[in-house]
Amino acid sequence: MAAKLLLLFAICRLITIVGLTLNPTDLFRFGIHGQLTTDAHDLKTVSVDFGKLTRSEPLAVLHPSSASDVAKLLRLAYESAPGFSVSARGHGHSINGQAQTSNGVVVQMSGSGRSSTPVVVYEKLMYVDVWGGELWIDVLRSTLKYGLAPKSWTDYLYLSVGGTLSNAGISGQAFNHGPQISNVHELDVVTGRGDILTCSMDQNPELFHSVLGGLGQFGIITRARIALEPSPQMVRWIRVLYSNFSAFTHDQEYLISLHDQPQSQKFDYIEGFVIVDEGLINNWRSSFFSPNNPVKITSLGAGGNVLYCLEITKNYHDGANPEAINQEVEALLKKLNYIPASMFTTDLPYVDFLDRVHTAELKLRSKGMWEVPHPWLNLFVPKSRIDDFDKGVFKGILGNKTSGPILIYPMNKNKWDERSSVVTPNEDVFYLVALLRSALDNGEETLTLKHLSDENRKILNFCKESKIEVKQYLPHYTTQKEWMDHYGDKWSQISRRKLEFDPRHILATGQRIFEPSFGSDPRSSW
Repeated sequence: MAAKLLLLFAICRLITIVGLTLNPTDLFRFGIHGQLTTDAHDLKTVSVDFGKLTRSEPLAVLHPSSASDVAKLLRLAYESAPGFSVSARGHGHSINGQAQTSNGVVVQMSGSGRSSTPVVVYEKLMYVDVWGGELWIDVLRSTLKYGLAPKSWTDYLYLSVGGTLSNAGISGQAFNHGPQISNVHELDVVTGRGDILTCSMDQNPELFHSVLGGLGQFGIITRARIALEPSPQMVRWIRVLYSNFSAFTHDQEYLISLHDQPQSQKFDYIEGFVIVDEGLINNWRSSFFSPNNPVKITSLGAGGNVLYCLEITKNYHDGANPEAINQEVEALLKKLNYIPASMFTTDLPYVDFLDRVHTAELKLRSKGMWEVPHPWLNLFVPKSRIDDFDKGVFKGILGNKTSGPILIYPMNKNKWDERSSVVTPNEDVFYLVALLRSALDNGEETLTLKHLSDENRKILNFCKESKIEVKQYLPHYTTQKEWMDHYGDKWSQISRRKLEFDPRHILATGQRIFEPSFGSDPRSSW
């Protein structure tokens, strides 16, 4: 009874604030079995995200016990006269407040109080059903019990399934398997009308393609059916360095062109990063080189202050013939043009490789360097202009200082489904360039939030002035005109999908794509 009274109080407060025309005696019949709370701690928790660039406190937080709770909340928002916004939040890894709302409810899909829906592995059918708020690390742990694993990953596994599928979900496997959204069989989605719909390529296909990469605009993913493959046990992890950008990109593009070859004739993971700092090649993603393998740029005979690192892996199973693995790796490496003395290699368990960023996270947390602002900028750059981007940004705007890793690696467009809501450059090959930087208040001006944010603007302005048609990944814009430019020819499709699945513009207002039709959505920022 006490729980019911708490729920009644929370909903009554919400109704009082937003002026919903519901009779309080109807609320028990409404029957949300999850916890709807206005607890100050919960509100504060969801008011910030990993970016720590904006802050916006909602009216309430829902910890759903099932998809039905999500549907009932959305139906209430849709059917009530004034309405209110609803934003789904996973692990809170957004950068610019995309999962925040100041005039509605945040649905906390991950964490304590989340749905008790179990991870269900279908071993013979090679797929897994998971709750939308499940973290990828927990999906991995569940599937490994059956010797299986998802095909496509993100570099960081403490992200929610629904969160990454609402963007794309990319890592070094994307050249081969495509992004995570290309490896989904089926979804359960709660639309902005409060309907729970199962969708796939064959059932409600328009909703299926809308939600994948849809930035939360068309529905909240409550269940995903993810494709699996036999899991390797071990990984040969290799890094080699380049001082010549053309040689670096040529080799990356050659390696991703092997995607249709047998597994023995290609690598399983291909990424890369840019090193613009003089001194030790040592940050939270490149500690692979140190302390056992300290390297200085000057020691490698590089002609300038910029180096490029190719990062590749070869998966294998326990009991595999070591000589066979060596031969496969050597056959691929001998066709590359890296600096001969720069190769570093190690063998480690598959799980440890996939969870490598979390290992670095724990070290940064211990130093108080994780809970800081993250003015990240992620861009898809067309292959035809990547040399110009290198000259203007890596060798130009960035100078010789950075504040975090800068990833760069190519992907094959034919591994992406054009029917999804994601937009990519209109070329067969395009690059991800991810400036994953952290703002530090240590007295060094080049590491401040203002300096890094100004650099991001300079990079975007450079691309615009140079007519480099980049597309933002994990995009952030503040006006609908910018969103229209981002989507280009897809804008009419996006607008039509919004009208069909969220006509009142209830969902994910923190993205700032569509103005809510039930009042203003004021924002505040630090």
